[in-house]
Amino acid sequence: MDSIRRKTAIAGPWNKGRLVGQKLPLKLREIWAIRIRLQLSEQVRDLALFNLAIDSKLRGCDLVSLRVKDISQGRSIFHRAIVMQRKTSRPVQFEITEQTRQSVLAWIDRRKLSGSQYLFPSRVTDSPHLSTRQYARIVASWVQSIGLDATAYGTHSMRRTKATLIYRRTKNLRAVQLLLGHTKLESTVRYLGIEVDDALEIAEQTEV
Repeated sequence: MDSIRRKTAIAGPWNKGRLVGQKLPLKLREIWAIRIRLQLSEQVRDLALFNLAIDSKLRGCDLVSLRVKDISQGRSIFHRAIVMQRKTSRPVQFEITEQTRQSVLAWIDRRKLSGSQYLFPSRVTDSPHLSTRQYARIVASWVQSIGLDATAYGTHSMRRTKATLIYRRTKNLRAVQLLLGHTKLESTVRYLGIEVDDALEIAEQTEV
């Protein structure tokens, strides 16, 4: 035990130099910066993955395991889809906007994917679809491409982004709870860091 403590003291804490805690959501201008870069570089898969991640607000494990039939029928991409969440075993619905439908359809056509196939197959032979680790690396490459610090962002940034924008525009916490598939409102409050944000906003508007 003493030797382990000595090694830890020498090596330092595992999170030294890292940002821990909740990952930041993307701002609107950052969303478009990434989207435009993916469009210009013709990264068809990544554009579909990025757009769908923003719209769906799904956890990484649920996003990467989507099948084509979950979001489409034939060549028609659903306007709304519903999936069962792995973490809670509860269904959650999400919208698929027009630009996301176009990018997803372009990706399906590019790979000639059929209904039962995974929407984002892995390029690693022993994995049927993108792993959450692969997805995390892709997200890191996205944020780095526009000059952001990758340690401050992660797959949960994608899940939080649209939910945070919706709350800031509407202040409708119940709607955000439903969109994220949370069972408790308290979970949504903690997830979005609403109490802190609102308290700071009030403070900023109060002159003394």
